[in-house]
Amino acid sequence: MPTTNDIRAAFLDYFASQGHQIVPSSPLVPRNDPTLLFTNAGMVQFKNVFTGQETRPYNRATTAQKVVRAGGKHNDLDNVGYTARHHTFFEMMGNFSFGDYFKPLAIELAWNLITRDFGLPKDKLLVTVYSEDEDAAALWRKIAGLSDDRIIRIPTSDNFWRMGDVGPCGPCSEIFYDHGPDVPGGPPGSPDEDGDRFVEIWNLVFMQFFEDPPGTRTPLPRPSIDTGMGLERFAAIMQGKRDNYDTDTLRALILASADATGQDPDGQFKSSHRVIADHLRSTAFLIADGVLPAKDGRGYVLRRIMRRAMRHLHMMGTTDPVFYKLLPALIRQMGAAYPELGQAEALIRETMLGEEERFKAMLGRGLGLLGEETDKLPSGGALPGDVAFKLYDTFGFPLDLTQDALRSSGHTVDVDGFDAAMKQQRERARAAWTGSGDTATETVWFEARDRFGASEFLGYSTEVADGEIQAIALGDRLVESAGPGEQVAILLNQTPFYGESGGQVGDTGEITAPGVRIAVTDTQKKLGDLLVHYGTVTEGTVKPGLAIHAVVDHTRRSAIRAHHSATHLLHEALRRRLGEHVTQKGSLNAPDRLRFDVSQPRPITREELAEVEAEVNARIRENTAVTTRIMTPEQAVAEGAMALFGEKYGDEVRVVSMGASDDKSGWSVELCGGTHVARTGDIGLFRISSESGVSAGVRRIEALAGPAAEAAANLNDERLFQIAAMLRVNAAEAPERLATILEERKAMEKRIADLQRKLAAGGTEAAGVETIAGVPFAGRNIGDTPARELKGLAETIGKQIGVGVVALVSTADGKGTVVVSVNPELPEAIDAVALVRAASAALGGKGGGGRRDMAQAGGPDVGAADAALDAVRAGIVVAAQG
Repeated sequence: MPTTNDIRAAFLDYFASQGHQIVPSSPLVPRNDPTLLFTNAGMVQFKNVFTGQETRPYNRATTAQKVVRAGGKHNDLDNVGYTARHHTFFEMMGNFSFGDYFKPLAIELAWNLITRDFGLPKDKLLVTVYSEDEDAAALWRKIAGLSDDRIIRIPTSDNFWRMGDVGPCGPCSEIFYDHGPDVPGGPPGSPDEDGDRFVEIWNLVFMQFFEDPPGTRTPLPRPSIDTGMGLERFAAIMQGKRDNYDTDTLRALILASADATGQDPDGQFKSSHRVIADHLRSTAFLIADGVLPAKDGRGYVLRRIMRRAMRHLHMMGTTDPVFYKLLPALIRQMGAAYPELGQAEALIRETMLGEEERFKAMLGRGLGLLGEETDKLPSGGALPGDVAFKLYDTFGFPLDLTQDALRSSGHTVDVDGFDAAMKQQRERARAAWTGSGDTATETVWFEARDRFGASEFLGYSTEVADGEIQAIALGDRLVESAGPGEQVAILLNQTPFYGESGGQVGDTGEITAPGVRIAVTDTQKKLGDLLVHYGTVTEGTVKPGLAIHAVVDHTRRSAIRAHHSATHLLHEALRRRLGEHVTQKGSLNAPDRLRFDVSQPRPITREELAEVEAEVNARIRENTAVTTRIMTPEQAVAEGAMALFGEKYGDEVRVVSMGASDDKSGWSVELCGGTHVARTGDIGLFRISSESGVSAGVRRIEALAGPAAEAAANLNDERLFQIAAMLRVNAAEAPERLATILEERKAMEKRIADLQRKLAAGGTEAAGVETIAGVPFAGRNIGDTPARELKGLAETIGKQIGVGVVALVSTADGKGTVVVSVNPELPEAIDAVALVRAASAALGGKGGGGRRDMAQAGGPDVGAADAALDAVRAGIVVAAQG
């Protein structure tokens, strides 16, 4: 009996032998289709190839594609565990032709593989065709030898495929397997077609038209093929089973669940084991592809899947977390075909464990309330919507989990009442925001938030993604369009652009569509979870609903990431060097630098900074992986993570770890929602550029990382070489030579000052003493003598002339400074302050101050030094006569 792995390998090998390129599965998060929550078909990764927007080096391909159908249009979640063939996760095998072969070869390849290579009996097979597609019917008769009664014509859209209202389309042909008359159900197209007797195993899409507008079709110049075969369904047939959950892979997961819970795999909890087996696959593959539990978007769907499985584990009596313990069984089954499971094992395991611990903590309280309220309900009654909302808002119970918990008792939920309670909460939030003083420009986003929900941020794993414009704002109003030159704020349903928060600046880049371009100059986070792109329309007209392509400025984002990750390492290095009192008080992570404010009572010495810088560079050179885990804030802090100043944390946080450590947590562990490098080595060089005080007890460090640090180092080297050249020594000798020159200059300045002092104080004759109105007066213009020397010189000269007045004027540094000294024994009318103010006026200045015996003033007119001395002489005359 072939295993599921055997069947997958045989399928791919068969088409490879027929000239098809084996293409790896694309991620479950589609990057090229903004309308899809998850990849839901094999052709998703080839969508742009089919429409001609993209070319590949091959025109035939085959894949085993991971698929999730648990949200949006394709949502099988509620049926999983209760039917034979519904799954949230499954594998879609497919072969594709991009304008190469068409119907004849597509039918021949499918028929030969099924009947010849896999050996299914021809009499167990029948096909459907679109009722107008006589070509396909004739080919099935010719190639497969099928009689008309086994070629069923379907007139509905079930057998006519469309990519959208506009775009490629074409008829379908499906292959069905007949389990036999002992199984209830009729053939496709019959009233009882929903039975289990006839199972669709393969769908062939003949992409031969282009539809635009709806109903108007023109033939495609290069018709193409898109097929899909559900691996689980086909494996059930090949293994002689009628239930997908009895196939080897899913059965192994069911047995693992039974072993972990101690419950019979086929007993009263049979459906629970099936739910767990299915949801284990969805959970692990979604996390491996970068989706983490969250309150909105894809993360919310993942959380619903995980908590549904965890509730079934709880129903089977588990008290401790169990879900994560099933991961090894999945990796044994599927890890060889999908190596990303093994590569992300640690992240998957920790995410599952953390989510189940949180779920266990709230489950008891929530189920207690649910039980109390259910006891009040009449048979078949609906749970009030406000109670369901309380479970959601207080205990984290999604609405569908409450509905699932009530399923066995026959109760429903008043969904309208739930929606009304949700609306009331939003109105309260809007009123609180409006009353907080924020501007009308901000409140415009409430309308968008109510209509569209939170933005989905894809930027942790990609810098490029497709999306759809949901809203456009010009100033404080939403508009229906914007044209070239207009400054716009754009809201997308999903985006790789990071909105400024947590010290990290917002991303820049481009948003484009055919004939449309928006230059994004900033991205901001609004209302907590809306990512708003600010920029200018440079081409075309933008409108809500427009499918766009968003590209982050890679060089800038890389530089920001390097600085942000370097900040984490800097923070830890400071704490280890200076003490645990060091905590973050603010930060900026920009493309060209980082700024980091920390609590620190004294300046950080140059030696300490050098040690910190060396420690950060050592951690960078270790080149260890940077990992992210999702936890509650309490768990994170309990495990040693630092909560950062000014951050607001919700029910869960991202915990970023980096650097080698003796334990698994990492050398640096912080709560952080920003983007980071993949490995510490990606930071590159790290250099501290300055340290200064910001306020009492807070120091600021500015630093550079990556190319910015390299550029600064190169610039410093160039400056050193220039200095060395001017000093006529090599660079290594420059510091010593410069120190020598500075010492020589200092000695020379001292000698000059001494000479000036001696010249100014060289005796009464040398000092130019004269008598003014009977008062000895020494007035001197002493030129470039530093102004700081004036008072000392005035005191020296005053002692030499005895009871008299000294006035000295300096013109150093391009400004006039005058000092007047008056012996205290002179009459009080002769006042140094009055005299110096008269001198200041002559210098073009105002005022002056000091004491009666010593005063100083200044002015800008250095050419009026002699006039200032004359003003002092005149003042002495007036004072002496008065």
